[in-house]
Amino acid sequence: MRRFAAVIVAAGLLLAGCGGAAADPAADAGAPLQGGSLTWAVETEPITFNPHLYAQAKARLLVWNSFEALLTHDDKGGYLPWLARSYDVSADGLTYTFKLRDDVTFHDGEKFDAAAVKANLDQLFVPGYAPGVTATQLKNFKDAQIVDPTTIAVHLKQPDVLILDFFASPQGAQISPKSLKSPNLKAGGPDVVGTGPFILDRYTKGQEVHYKKNPAYNWAPANAGHQGAAYLDGITYRFLKESSVRVGALTSGQVDVIEGVPATEQGLVKADPNLQFAQHLNSGTAYNYYFNQTRAPFDDIRVRKAFRDAVDVDAVLQGVYRGTATRAWSILSPSGPFYDPSLEKSYGNNAAEANSLLDQAGWATKDADGFRTKDGKRLTVRIVLSAPFVRDKRDILAQAVQAAVKQSAGIDLQVKVVDQGTATDALNKNEFEVFDNSRADTDAGAALTLIVPKGAPINRHGFTSADLESQIATAAATTDTAKRKDAYVAVQRALNDNATLLPLYAPADQIAAQKRIGGLGFEPTAGVPASAYNVWIGK
Repeated sequence: MRRFAAVIVAAGLLLAGCGGAAADPAADAGAPLQGGSLTWAVETEPITFNPHLYAQAKARLLVWNSFEALLTHDDKGGYLPWLARSYDVSADGLTYTFKLRDDVTFHDGEKFDAAAVKANLDQLFVPGYAPGVTATQLKNFKDAQIVDPTTIAVHLKQPDVLILDFFASPQGAQISPKSLKSPNLKAGGPDVVGTGPFILDRYTKGQEVHYKKNPAYNWAPANAGHQGAAYLDGITYRFLKESSVRVGALTSGQVDVIEGVPATEQGLVKADPNLQFAQHLNSGTAYNYYFNQTRAPFDDIRVRKAFRDAVDVDAVLQGVYRGTATRAWSILSPSGPFYDPSLEKSYGNNAAEANSLLDQAGWATKDADGFRTKDGKRLTVRIVLSAPFVRDKRDILAQAVQAAVKQSAGIDLQVKVVDQGTATDALNKNEFEVFDNSRADTDAGAALTLIVPKGAPINRHGFTSADLESQIATAAATTDTAKRKDAYVAVQRALNDNATLLPLYAPADQIAAQKRIGGLGFEPTAGVPASAYNVWIGK
């Protein structure tokens, strides 16, 4: 067996899901201090506070306040024990044995042990509870065996190195067995509890959520920045969707911290001597537009390529993000180890080619409004944006792309921003031609597993192949990083050749705060804001 245990790191290194890479070592914050409460304005209100059902990257910082996983990530993309003390992997890669901490208690007083871990795994397989998780992250899960109160063995149907990513993800976070029986389990909230450094004690829908310190907390991972209870007594997250409102609340002193600082406001924040600012690229996938190949007109590769060539992505990003966005060329974010830079500048921004391709595809005439037509029908494609997932001015970005494809190639892109239910209904009924998505998965392979294989939850584009399926399976079955990269590079190139998607930008998160706030940071691999565990208020 291969054994993996905690790696002790310097106390000042803040790189766990519980902590985070320091945003700015602002001298004004001074040394860490105990006590006080702060207010943090966030862009996104969670759809659910249940970590198993987590789906919004912007809500991740809230998850780790009150819930924890068996493992966490280090700054190299590897794994460190968290609620587990260590783990073993059998020589055949089919058994993962976790030795658990014996000093952890859930917020409701329940003991954390192997039975609790098994209860969480069992819950994930309850019909209708978390089908996306079981179909992807746990697709190779066979069963879990309680060896003793502090040992659990997880058996797989076939080798799958991404199982570790699951046990370090929000979906793998531990909920109290008592809470698993709550009628509010799917929504989460004050009566659905974990083991984390903060306890969610009140939530006002549409306004804010409040966390109080867990005074008994004493099991942070080795790279969390400190040990023991959190510094803060409490923290309030206010839901302020509009970026200008968040920035205004920060500059006026109504809030102490904000996340999501738009390009138009970053200069103002950076110039203010009382504020600090930091930004970090997310991991996982880029923000992409995927083409629905199961229906016209994108069942024709010429039309897919034409749409891709019709957009000057650099100009669009400049107009919306004022030079602060990182251009994407692949399905994967350029911040990750599996990104293929050879795709850069290999397509796009070619209006002449776009128009030639549309002529070849039979969209050779135009109506009075300048849109392409074929057999009297306009070349119309629809993108439906789900409002809870709209971040980074993606609605404005969609309007910019809409203008670009009309001007360059006469394509009618119709943009609708709707509630989650309406968006889900449109996707389920296949009433769309373009869908958008980005993933902040800590392992890009986890994202590709969700998007590429046939029947995967995010394979709404309709393209896959035997070779792609094989590459995904090969990468999941080996711990050899070079072999995994070769497989994922092949996937990226195949998706590019097929014109499956139009990559736009690599998502990033920004934090701005009063200078007196210390310990702010980002998760090292995901690149999203870390929890409040290591945050303090200076004098």
